[in-house]
Amino acid sequence: MTSKALPTGPDPEAISRTIRETWPETDMVEALGAAFFSLDAEKHWPNFATIVTTDEHDEGTPSNLSRPGVFRLNIGVGRTTFERLVGSMSKPDYAAFDRVLPHPVYAKQLWISILNPSDTTFREVVIPLLTEAHDRLAAQRARHPVEGA
Repeated sequence: MTSKALPTGPDPEAISRTIRETWPETDMVEALGAAFFSLDAEKHWPNFATIVTTDEHDEGTPSNLSRPGVFRLNIGVGRTTFERLVGSMSKPDYAAFDRVLPHPVYAKQLWISILNPSDTTFREVVIPLLTEAHDRLAAQRARHPVEGA
């Protein structure tokens, strides 16, 4: 069942600021109602996190992002983390606030999502997940350096 009240927590701008302050090498691009966070200032890809404020990137409106103040933070994690957090969810409520869920479109690529995380969830759950996502991408780039970089 979807909670109706927005949790008290960071807004998209505060989350973006936290990401850029925590990992200053992060490249952020904003387009089409979304913010994309990568470690490649030329290609802006792959991303380790995104923030979306519109349903236009989804098939249908699973997160119901047209509600006032609603946004979704998406994070690319490893298989173990994905399985531990959301692997057993059979029918997630993609429109629920403050819950770690499989991404409604990119779960097969091991992406998770959370709508409007609360302050506590952001501190205790989201920051470690963002750290994992950032560090995974940084390690991948170190193993496979971009030519010309």
